[in-house]
Amino acid sequence: MTSDIHTELLTLDSHIDIPWPDRGDFATGSPLRQVDLPKLREGGLKAVCLAAYIPQTRRDDASREAAWERVQAMLGVINGLQDDRVAVCRRVEAVRGAVAEGKVAVIPAVENAHALGGDLTRVDRLAALGVRYMTLTHNGHNDLADAAIPLAALGDETTLHGGLSALGRQVVARMNAHGILVDVSHAAKSTMMQAAEHSTHPIVASHSCARALCDHPRNLDDEQLLRLRDSGGVIQITAMSSFLKPSAEGRASVRDLARHVRYVAERIGIVHVGVSSDFDGGGQIEGWANAAESMRVTEALLAEGFSETELRAIWGGNFLRVLQQAEPR
Repeated sequence: MTSDIHTELLTLDSHIDIPWPDRGDFATGSPLRQVDLPKLREGGLKAVCLAAYIPQTRRDDASREAAWERVQAMLGVINGLQDDRVAVCRRVEAVRGAVAEGKVAVIPAVENAHALGGDLTRVDRLAALGVRYMTLTHNGHNDLADAAIPLAALGDETTLHGGLSALGRQVVARMNAHGILVDVSHAAKSTMMQAAEHSTHPIVASHSCARALCDHPRNLDDEQLLRLRDSGGVIQITAMSSFLKPSAEGRASVRDLARHVRYVAERIGIVHVGVSSDFDGGGQIEGWANAAESMRVTEALLAEGFSETELRAIWGGNFLRVLQQAEPR
């Protein structure tokens, strides 16, 4: 029965990193990857957001330019996955069409706006490359915003801008204009709250968990969850063990992930929560070690008491709704 339900769902994983440098093994599959085409097929994952991850480096001209060059190369690889089995999609209608045709839908994303190299106009180029969301930060403050986790190795203090910088506010507006969702995963609470205030579209947390259940700086507390709800956005509970339960309590499982989904659904509503893996970027929990095991998430959500209608919302419906709301008319 679970397999029948899982097969019928439009399953979407909202945050997966691509390995870098690229090895050209997405289509053929590799034991070194948690996500590739064979594993997506085996696990019944039909749509994925593939992120070009840019590590935070120093805020100097050379480092900024290197980040910009890297993100363009990575997005080139993501867009290059298009073939008769994979559709790289810029609009939700295209995602649904690809899935109906039996293709895997790929949605390009960027992790860390350090990728812009400090240049507002580069948002236009990212939009042209099909990017549909971008995290404002990764670990470490950048030119746009404060991160939830400062990096002492880069000389970070607790705060740099007190949330969004002036450039950060401009970038949020430019992202809104292009239909690129503002992703607050990795952002400091001050950044997140200000982004929700300045964004004209719903904000998202593409790979975060509930701080009430696990006190980790990368998670959203109840005040943040309520603000996200008020923006119309979604939080995608992610398969990062240390975000789901304290490390001292052992490795997290799909049951813990489902418990976070339940908490958020009860706190701010079922329409504001989804799931993500952060595979190939550190995500891995008991029961969901790679894309091939994705049906185990459905099993855990059913065991938590969610209905089939609720599963459709959690497994992609909510995230696709927000993506569609942001699309330029």
